Amino acid sequence: MKKNFIKISLLSAFSTVLMFLEFPFPFFPHFLKFDFSDIPAVIGAFALGPMAGVAIELLKNIFHGILASSTAFIGELANFTVGAVFVLISGTIYKFKKSKKGAYLSLSIATFVMASAATALNYFIFLPLYETILGFKIENIIQMSSKFNTFITDLKSLVLISIFPFNLIKGIIISVIVILIYKKLSPLLHK
Repeated sequence: MKKNFIKISLLSAFSTVLMFLEFPFPFFPHFLKFDFSDIPAVIGAFALGPMAGVAIELLKNIFHGILASSTAFIGELANFTVGAVFVLISGTIYKFKKSKKGAYLSLSIATFVMASAATALNYFIFLPLYETILGFKIENIIQMSSKFNTFITDLKSLVLISIFPFNLIKGIIISVIVILIYKKLSPLLHK
């Protein structure tokens, strides 16, 4: 058990560093930034169990919030919630189907559910929180986003045309990288 705490701590630290290396995707509004910080959490979920992955997501966001939050922890809460959905689903399915096919299946399902959850959570919770707590007017976010895509005209089109595909692409990229590196790292995490 003590070894798992050490592994979770190391993966959380690595995940936190990766969270600082964020960049915008072309064709998406600049507030949607991509980073690779979910990779250590998914690897932790596969090797140590789904709750270990959730713990890595939580610690990463706490550290990032303390060190660099510019969103009064709303961004970190959003990142944690969406990331936790991804690692919990992928880690749970992989726990019962520990094979390459199980990894593909778990990551595919988790990607779709994560993108759907991010869409709903942003529509109902996170974007309204940004407006209420930080004073970022949703109308301004919509106007800014419509410069990247003229089909964005309201909150619904914002989440469906920007947030859903952004998270779908993010999930696919994270999944491909995890598939490529997990088996190489797995022996280190099972020692």
